[in-house]
Amino acid sequence: MILWFAGMSLVAMWAVFRDPAIDHRLVVVGALLPDLVDIAFGSAAIGHTLAAPVGLLFIVMGLTVGRRGLRRRLLAAPIGWFFHLVLDPVWSETELFWWPGFGFAFGGVAVPAFDRLTVMTIVMESVGLVALVWAYRTFGLRDRDRRAAFIRTGQIDRSLTDPETVPPSC
Repeated sequence: MILWFAGMSLVAMWAVFRDPAIDHRLVVVGALLPDLVDIAFGSAAIGHTLAAPVGLLFIVMGLTVGRRGLRRRLLAAPIGWFFHLVLDPVWSETELFWWPGFGFAFGGVAVPAFDRLTVMTIVMESVGLVALVWAYRTFGLRDRDRRAAFIRTGQIDRSLTDPETVPPSC
């Protein structure tokens, strides 16, 4: 499953932060990493634990001391990873989610994205596609210059997030 995590993490990022400086490409990468990491294990493992994005967060914070701009950009990856855990209700698997708090076994849970009914996967991927289309339109990516800037930097046009230029929500 790709579109579900990519689209919904972009929508969640926009809804929660509305920060033009965040690299939205890294949000998507972070949202896809748990499944990529756990494919090697053949089941849900370290990628679907709370320890993984927290560990990545600590690494980013440690490696970017004194480099505020880089830190701000790289924080998008662990944020995307957190979004994946929320979107893939792995938090309901206590042994896995809170690893190693309940021992060092991961609990033998299948990678949730690969263990769904086909119809559910189709529905979720369709919702993800709708979310990506919404982000494309909301971020003004029809405009060639905005799209080029987004591809190059992962950032959205500042005018979309500036409270002075964005009408208040009803």
